[in-house]
Amino acid sequence: MSTANANLTIRGIDIDVIYKDIKNLHIGVYPPLGRVRVAAPNRLDNDQVRLAVIQRLPWIKRQRDKLRAAERQSEREMVTGESHYVWGVRRRLKVVERPGRAHLETDGDRLVLYVPSETTAEKRRTLLDQWYRDQLRQAVPGLVSRWEQVLDVTVPKWTIRRMKTKWGSCNRETRHIWFNVELAKKHPDCLEYIIVHEMVHYFERNHGERFTSLMDRHLPDWRSRRDQLNAAPLGPEEWTT
Repeated sequence: MSTANANLTIRGIDIDVIYKDIKNLHIGVYPPLGRVRVAAPNRLDNDQVRLAVIQRLPWIKRQRDKLRAAERQSEREMVTGESHYVWGVRRRLKVVERPGRAHLETDGDRLVLYVPSETTAEKRRTLLDQWYRDQLRQAVPGLVSRWEQVLDVTVPKWTIRRMKTKWGSCNRETRHIWFNVELAKKHPDCLEYIIVHEMVHYFERNHGERFTSLMDRHLPDWRSRRDQLNAAPLGPEEWTT
């Protein structure tokens, strides 16, 4: 359980610190803009955390540079000619205005949106978000089932949501896993990486040597998949839960 929080500024970088009942200190740099979060053992104080962060500053700056250099889409107006990413493929949007049920479908290299003519841009964005969620709902079950067999575990519940700082998360007590809806825009290999990553947390809470060893054993190319995920184009929105 978290017992205390702190906010440090180290050489111009804001650091969120959460003190926990853990053995080792862990540093994370999160999309979309490179927010830095430190999970630190309760036995450490702010000065010790500051020193640990300073020692890792070159790595932190490299991760932040990667995220900030990633291609970022402008706000989507949901009109014909815009580009949208679906499973890592850039598709041109075609809007077809007609009466009847609004829906989206892929057609060759296009993403086609059928909507009544009076549909607002906000409503069109909502329809696209729902469509992305449907894409994930179709893709996740097969991958989860496959890795349940490989890892000999059961995933009792998983949920798709828009998340602020993570691609996925896991509650080890309930084994509930959450997936960021943005994953539907990324290459399928990225989704599989997140699924395996979160399921491996069933065995190891932290991202230490044991976690890395398990990932290496079951998904040897996980680092390249992680890099592919973090280098992929980011949506324009500020992620919110």
